[in-house]
Amino acid sequence: MSDAQSRLKEFHQKISDDLQRSVDFWVKYSHDEEHGGFLNCVGADGKVYDDTKYSWFQSRQVYTYASILRAAPDVVKDKAKMLQAAESGAEFLMNKVKNSDTSRCYFMTTRDGRPIKYQNSIFTETFYTMAMLELYEVTKKEIYQKEGISMLDKIIYWAQVDDTELGNTPLAGHTPSSFLAVPMVLLHLCQLPLPAEKKKELKSAEEKCVQEILSHIQREGSVILEYVSPDGKELSNSFGRHLNPGHAIECGWFLLQYAISTGDTELQKTAIDKFIVNPFKGAWDEKYGGLFHMLDVDGFSPTPLGWDMKLWWPHTEVLIGFMLAWKTTQDSQFLDKFQQVFDYCYDHFVDKENGDWFGYLNRRGEVTHTFKGGPWKGCFHAIRYQIICRGILQEAISNQ
Repeated sequence: MSDAQSRLKEFHQKISDDLQRSVDFWVKYSHDEEHGGFLNCVGADGKVYDDTKYSWFQSRQVYTYASILRAAPDVVKDKAKMLQAAESGAEFLMNKVKNSDTSRCYFMTTRDGRPIKYQNSIFTETFYTMAMLELYEVTKKEIYQKEGISMLDKIIYWAQVDDTELGNTPLAGHTPSSFLAVPMVLLHLCQLPLPAEKKKELKSAEEKCVQEILSHIQREGSVILEYVSPDGKELSNSFGRHLNPGHAIECGWFLLQYAISTGDTELQKTAIDKFIVNPFKGAWDEKYGGLFHMLDVDGFSPTPLGWDMKLWWPHTEVLIGFMLAWKTTQDSQFLDKFQQVFDYCYDHFVDKENGDWFGYLNRRGEVTHTFKGGPWKGCFHAIRYQIICRGILQEAISNQ
């Protein structure tokens, strides 16, 4: 038995404790009892430092709460309180975040829901859809399923037909490109709980997503590029050499789930080898440990500032990726890689005193930003990892 195999119960216990702390943190500090929804800009100690609301994390917290109630209810001390908070968040989204005339969702609002700005992308609407469809599975209230399916239809139109409603007007020098995150999130939406007839209707959209995702495999399968041309060719600039390891790996486990559901063993291998293993190998920092945030595949200095930082979310994605790869193949090498990332994360990101994870480290692994929630971090990635990996480990321990 490998060292990692002998630690299954330890992994499960530490993740369970971590999940409990994370849930307790967000339940204690983030609920907006006055205006509904959540206060997502909170410090390490739970103190609110900005009452601006970022809609990604309004939606993600609704989704996360519904996921907890479905998949990990044992860690919830007051289920009625959590469900009420999730529905309060959904009401805030429907009444304050979504523009009913256009179906666009505001990216930012004031605490009481007055709009501040939009994003010219589908991602705010993506998380709105996830929130509604997951909450429907908990409540069976048709309004949530109706909202989720209606928004999903709009997203498919914007992503695969015409995105001009998003405010994207190409300028003369614009180079058209395929952004990996778009087919990635759309494929994930199509895998959410939906009526059988809707699933059937989405089959062609799913297949189109898969083909677009595969077009990002470049250089004879050695790299996953974040941006390629619409016909799947490499772009000849630094933009075109950009590798986002977290996105590639997250896309990998979405693709793996799809391949499992369709019985496509070749696609399963592609998802694991090309989208999970290769980006991990290229992004792991052999000197200090952890995953680099961004890379240039030709080895030039990456243009994004903070490219060599270690961010929490790519690490949660690679933990899920290797755990799913191990479950799918029973190949111990993937459990060994899970162990490697797990030990780094629990030495650096996990806040055992206050709960949840720190989000941002420098290359050496030192915390640079102490907040637990902000414009780009909130109640989502860490808990999603905890729920998924805890469930797989529980099944593996039961089967031993």
